[in-house]
Amino acid sequence: MAITDWPESERPRERLLAHGAGALSDAELLALFLRVGVKGASAVDLARTLLKRFGSLERLFAAGRAEFSEIPGMGDAKYAQLQAVLEMARRALREGMAAGDALASPRAVRDYLRLALGGLPHEVFMVLLLDAQNRLIAAEELFRGTLTQTSVHPREVVKLALSQNAAGAILAHNHPSGVAEPSRADEALTQALKQALALVDVRLLDHFIVAGQAEPLSFAEKGLI
Repeated sequence: MAITDWPESERPRERLLAHGAGALSDAELLALFLRVGVKGASAVDLARTLLKRFGSLERLFAAGRAEFSEIPGMGDAKYAQLQAVLEMARRALREGMAAGDALASPRAVRDYLRLALGGLPHEVFMVLLLDAQNRLIAAEELFRGTLTQTSVHPREVVKLALSQNAAGAILAHNHPSGVAEPSRADEALTQALKQALALVDVRLLDHFIVAGQAEPLSFAEKGLI
């Protein structure tokens, strides 16, 4: 049955307008993005298929073009639309951090990092660079792959901080395993980067580990910086 045949009070768009986006399920929100279904399946049915295939919105958002397009009814057009929506969300969060003290808005930092790193199948190391007022200057992905002191080069982090005239830095990387606890290698790397940045008067303010849908772990809150 097409969504247009549903009672008006049960249609996702009407429910959103009446009660707000928070009242909708993941499948209903995704259905509004998809707009139409495929033969024999409504947009909500298709949304449920996508969520079942990927397991969560987070993993769906991190899917590559080829994997996304394997789902009947999906393709380059929908993939491009989804990437545009995600990039707009990331830019909106970056704008918020650039406009004010990023440390005064830890939720915005965590939300941005989860959107940027959550669900990725490989490890990614990012650096957020801040000015003297803790406003975001830049957010850069520097390395991919298993993170060690040999794979993440302190000189590259320092070089980036100097090029942006940064006063502070926040490090972040993801754990595709879904376990947010820092390893000894993570702790050793953090201390090495803290010392390297201190040599050029850049403060290391925090290091976050993003792991699936769990709350990103803060090294500062754990007393590890």
